[in-house]
Amino acid sequence: MTVEQVADKAKEFRRVYDAVRGEIQKCIVGHEDVVDGVLFCLFAGGHALLEGVPGLGKTYLVRSLAQALSLKFSRIQFTPDLMPADIIGTNIVAEDDKGHRDFTFRAGPVFANIVLADEINRATPKTQSALLEAMQEHTVTSGDKTYKLEEPFLVMATQNPIEMEGTYPLPEAQLDRFLAKLTVNYSGREELITILERTTQGINVKPEPVTDGATIMRLRQFAHELVAAKHVKDYAVRMVLATHPGSPYASEMTNKYVRYGASPRGAQALMLLGKIRALLAGRFNLAFEDVAASALPSLRHRIILNFEGEAEGITSDAVIEDILKRVPKAAEQAAAKQGAK
Repeated sequence: MTVEQVADKAKEFRRVYDAVRGEIQKCIVGHEDVVDGVLFCLFAGGHALLEGVPGLGKTYLVRSLAQALSLKFSRIQFTPDLMPADIIGTNIVAEDDKGHRDFTFRAGPVFANIVLADEINRATPKTQSALLEAMQEHTVTSGDKTYKLEEPFLVMATQNPIEMEGTYPLPEAQLDRFLAKLTVNYSGREELITILERTTQGINVKPEPVTDGATIMRLRQFAHELVAAKHVKDYAVRMVLATHPGSPYASEMTNKYVRYGASPRGAQALMLLGKIRALLAGRFNLAFEDVAASALPSLRHRIILNFEGEAEGITSDAVIEDILKRVPKAAEQAAAKQGAK
């Protein structure tokens, strides 16, 4: 691929991204970082977990995203009595015209392009785990048959903070399958005024579809092929290793407050989200700042604090911010070594 072809594809990438973002912003006031986080996951090919108290627009954001895309959308309202078969589907006995009976698979709501798992932590861990295969392998197994999910396939889950009544902590294996965890905070004064103007005066705004699944898959492949130098990859690896207590790269804060660090999926998330950021910045290669900017959404849900960390009110975000200050970039590391000589 020539430089001109790369430039043309990058221009198309930014055009489609901005078009989808513009449609979402017709409905969503503020929360620019969350909107961008959701779109980063869409174009990077990973699932997103949105956490925040009720009423902040998490469900509305995901629904607006689905409306801006010509894709099949499905919403699953997670409740304590929801069963795995309610998500993935089940085999039922069906009778044909001749009276013959046989088992037929009836697909569940997970068979969609964009799946909204609303209030996912209100269901039991057993039901939450029903999504594990779909999120990782993009397949669903029922009985002795495996069914392939249509691409693109994306799970956008919302959850209330863990300490709220009637919720269950997500299994660590499922948390690790989310490419990013996005924190949805309260709106500001001016944003709330705009929300009131839009929602209490009979204004009904609906996003229009501006792209399709084939375009998303093509642009996603282009983003994945973006060049990343070895020293930038090494920086992402050292970032992940710095979350492992006892590692040579671990900071004092990690050793003191962290029980388990990020998995290799954390390094993959740093790279993929960083590549989307690089393309939007007009660059054709991954830079240190792209990796650093992706650290919080990529790693915050992959760090498990120990008892001391929880008792002292330490957050995973605080651990990551400390790591960002202490893990040197390649050039800084080389300069430090040179100075030591």
